[in-house]
Amino acid sequence: MTSRRSFVKKAGAGLLAAGASSVFGGSLRAAPAGPSPETGNAPPKDLFKIGMAGYTFRSFDLDRTIRMLDRIDVRYLCIKDFHLPLNSTDEEIKSFHDKLAAKRITGYGVGPIYMHTEKEVDSAFEYARRVGVRILVGVPQEKLFRYVNEKVKQYDIRYAIHNHGPGDRYPDASSIWERVKDLDPRMGLCLDVGHNMRAGKNPAADLKRYYSRIFDIHIKNVTGTTGEGETCEMGRGVIDIPAFVKMLRSVDYTGVCSLEFEKDGDDPLPGVSESIGYFRGVLDAI
Repeated sequence: MTSRRSFVKKAGAGLLAAGASSVFGGSLRAAPAGPSPETGNAPPKDLFKIGMAGYTFRSFDLDRTIRMLDRIDVRYLCIKDFHLPLNSTDEEIKSFHDKLAAKRITGYGVGPIYMHTEKEVDSAFEYARRVGVRILVGVPQEKLFRYVNEKVKQYDIRYAIHNHGPGDRYPDASSIWERVKDLDPRMGLCLDVGHNMRAGKNPAADLKRYYSRIFDIHIKNVTGTTGEGETCEMGRGVIDIPAFVKMLRSVDYTGVCSLEFEKDGDDPLPGVSESIGYFRGVLDAI
């Protein structure tokens, strides 16, 4: 396991770049890891992309969100409905994508969307179809699993159920796996590594166990391994991020790792910059 001390020696440049951008308002465009804005492809050693969960910018409108994504050179966004409402018209959806495209950002998925009725399931899948994404991150009532499974077949859209830690009906990856393992292979998980750790489960170990059904990942770090743990900057918490990155490579994960930074909702950019810089530093250092 990489110690914090030895890792920081290797990755300090990436962290300093993040801090400088946060303080001086600069850009992280020179960061060597992550997807290339020009080609949309990840570096040869990594099949996955770096993205952002839309919930991170819950206090900001789309224009300000785009500006912040551009500053940290993140080009993939999991779309939340406060940036693009479920009842958006086709013209509004086009305008949304045009704004993203102007900064070379791709909306790759939608959600999480909570679903309590069949009507809400219908609405969510139709929304994903009209938005033009292939991943729908959802939190369904358990009674809806069979209905969602039929919608997955109808729309050919992968459905990724989000775990939310202790107290939730889906606290960790295993609680979702047990419910989807015998369903359509497009029924899977959005692995939230922070909530998984708060539920007392090792994110890297669960990635290894369930990678065949993990369609999306929300990356973060947390301050503890119980329900009292809170989101913190990625280099400061209890999750072994280098070990998780090694496992991403080991299982050839090809999706998006989207930072979901729940701390400081009214001023997320400093923590987001530090976290993305740290993650890119890990990618370069190991």
